[in-house]
Amino acid sequence: MPSSLSDRLKSLGVTVGADNLKPRPAPAGPARRAPIEDVMDGRIQSTPLGDAFVVEQRYELGHAYGGRGLALTAPLDLLAEWAGDGRIAQCAAGGFTFLDTETTGLAGGSGTLAFMVGVGRFDETGFTLAQYFLRDPAEEPAMLSALESFLTPCQTLVTFNGKSFDVPLMQARYITNQAPSPLLDLAQLDLLHLARKLWRLRLPSRALGYLEEHILGERRTADDAPGWMIPEMYFDYLRSGDARPLKGVFYHNAMDVLSMAALMEHIGYLLADPLNGETHVLDLVGVGQLHEDLGYADRAAHLYEQALAHKDLPRETRRDTTQRLAILHRRRGELPNAVSLWWQAAADREIYAHVELAKFYEHQKKEYGEALKWTDAALALLRQPDTPRHERVEWEPELLHRKARLQRKLAGRGLDDSDSR
Repeated sequence: MPSSLSDRLKSLGVTVGADNLKPRPAPAGPARRAPIEDVMDGRIQSTPLGDAFVVEQRYELGHAYGGRGLALTAPLDLLAEWAGDGRIAQCAAGGFTFLDTETTGLAGGSGTLAFMVGVGRFDETGFTLAQYFLRDPAEEPAMLSALESFLTPCQTLVTFNGKSFDVPLMQARYITNQAPSPLLDLAQLDLLHLARKLWRLRLPSRALGYLEEHILGERRTADDAPGWMIPEMYFDYLRSGDARPLKGVFYHNAMDVLSMAALMEHIGYLLADPLNGETHVLDLVGVGQLHEDLGYADRAAHLYEQALAHKDLPRETRRDTTQRLAILHRRRGELPNAVSLWWQAAADREIYAHVELAKFYEHQKKEYGEALKWTDAALALLRQPDTPRHERVEWEPELLHRKARLQRKLAGRGLDDSDSR
């Protein structure tokens, strides 16, 4: 049974290769067929390399989608910093293109074909969504040429997992067809990586469809084709010539593109004004961590303080956020603030806080008896039957070493600085 893309296309009567792709013959027999032209309201776009089939939809600015409406007005400075490309912050709304592919395989690689490429962009009055579709794999050169025309004004490419999947795949298809790629010099913003940073604490999934529902407040209709079924649906179409089941694939792809545009707007405003009174407490922590990663310690500390003021902050998140905030205070020389947080965490039986207090009293206050007290308290917590084994492995050697050193200091035997930590 054929397994590779090349084998599967050959079994359908398609000769692969950029120079000699041939349309498949019409299937024999009375099987009912509905060509894509009868199923989707599209048009033929003529290119120097042949005809390409494209379906276009137009949305007015502010079209009701994703809470704020379809637009791109949010500040993008922090998104640009996160992406490491200052061009994004300077890019006008019309210079962004949102891209999503539907492919013959979900793993990518040189044998994978993008049979549908959905792209969207803003202009002065609205948002244009174009979906380029391979009626036959032989049309790939024409489709790539038509896509290049759409990308002409593009300066920044926005994707969702595109850095790992869509962009390398499209680069490979241009290379295979011996054509220069229009993606090479574009700035790139992959929203998946931002979504993981911002919503890792709150959401069990950062899949685009999940974010649509739980962040943008949108739910797909029953028309949506499940992503895992899409490759086989295209092969079914090539076998039968019946495009009717592909309506769900067009819907799926269109929603992906629209959701990227809405999600980018949402993230831009979230980062610009997280303290708007509407932000989920766990998102405050996520935005704080992003600011910390970017080196904005003051902003991060303020967001952590706001999150810790919420009574409903989960215990594990409270523990981690308190620890992060204390570290920020310590780095900035604000030891009293750090010590206050360690005392609070120690009251909650947090071992790391006991260790930090032991360090503080030993090295900063030179109160070795107090340092030993906190060390012994930490060891007592470690030996509780409900303490996870990995915490014992992590902390016990250091604490025993610290205890022995403190006992020597208290006995007046002194200590070489190289042994102090």
